Amino acid sequence: MWLPALGLLIGIVAGLVFRLTVPAEYARYTAIAILAALDSILGAARAELEDQYDNTVFLSGLLTNMLLAGLLTFLGDRLGVELYFAAILAFGVRLFNNLAIIRRHLIARGRALYRRPSSLTSEGE
Repeated sequence: MWLPALGLLIGIVAGLVFRLTVPAEYARYTAIAILAALDSILGAARAELEDQYDNTVFLSGLLTNMLLAGLLTFLGDRLGVELYFAAILAFGVRLFNNLAIIRRHLIARGRALYRRPSSLTSEGE
């Protein structure tokens, strides 16, 4: 559990230290890649909570989602059609769905911990 938090902390520090600017013509590509990555990360968190996480599935999904989203954006740019909206819609729906499922899992776990009898009290009290 500490490894993802460490990775997030390193990413935040690296982002603050190294000032990276994205040219305006690549802003859509960057935004859609970040959206695809967030979808994969929330999907992995959901799979972990359901005890179904597989690192190969996560990495292949991450790369495939980002590649497909980038290709849709590129093809849309070439055709003069805003195809990246399809990726935004699909990934957006999946993000909210995964987040809702993760929230339900965490609420259920919290309730189970709250209802568990405490071992600190003795039976004679």
